[in-house]
Amino acid sequence: MKKLLLLISSVLFFSLSAQKKGKDYSEIIKSNNIYEINAFLRDAHPDDPRRSVLKPRVMELMKEYIKNAHPEDQKVKDMQEMLALLRRRPSTKITFDEMNAIIKQKQIAKYKAELAAKQSTTVYTPSTTQNTFVVNTAANAAIPNAEAEEFNMLMTVSPIEHQNKTVKILNSLFDNDPNAKECIILIQNNSDCNIIVRMEGVGTTKYRLAIPAHGDNSIVIEKGQYLFTSLVCGAQYASQKTIQKPIMVALGSATAK
Repeated sequence: MKKLLLLISSVLFFSLSAQKKGKDYSEIIKSNNIYEINAFLRDAHPDDPRRSVLKPRVMELMKEYIKNAHPEDQKVKDMQEMLALLRRRPSTKITFDEMNAIIKQKQIAKYKAELAAKQSTTVYTPSTTQNTFVVNTAANAAIPNAEAEEFNMLMTVSPIEHQNKTVKILNSLFDNDPNAKECIILIQNNSDCNIIVRMEGVGTTKYRLAIPAHGDNSIVIEKGQYLFTSLVCGAQYASQKTIQKPIMVALGSATAK
């Protein structure tokens, strides 16, 4: 009985602690939602007794999802990575440095493959002026894609240009010198539209980078102050950024960074 009371008290305590963080996990023990349980495992105290039930459950749910997923389901890779993390640790929570290291290794693998293939491995749908986007869903008003020609031009580079860019990006990825004058920027486009991100620095220092819908692209730029702007499916994006080290910028999501 004492053990039972202790268990109930512990559950109530950890539930209240989680609620203080802004999330209500009072009913989490009934959940079969992978992302909800995963969020709980990231937030919960290491000694929360519900972990012993929910960690194996979410791992089984992930295995089941992977087993029944469509061959082209893009979530499968994420599930596999989360499953691998759960096998090694209490949750999928990783530090900022670990996240940066993972992104860096993925980029190195991508650009090594492109260097070996002597061409871009990016698969995308070229833009046309008819790639319109709705700017007012109530009035169903749409405008044409005015950046279509520019986007296609930026995505179409000669083999030599591509090789030079790839070598420069790889050198930047491997360069850990804090005194380097340049650094790499990774831009992720989570929207349904092809976009161009423009980076304006001091004087005539300007860069532009084309990023396909649901894709990413990288560029090496001089360190300094920049105004990042883009037109993301008709929505204006603008953000001032101080570039002193490699960063990732995500656009087209609920929270563009």
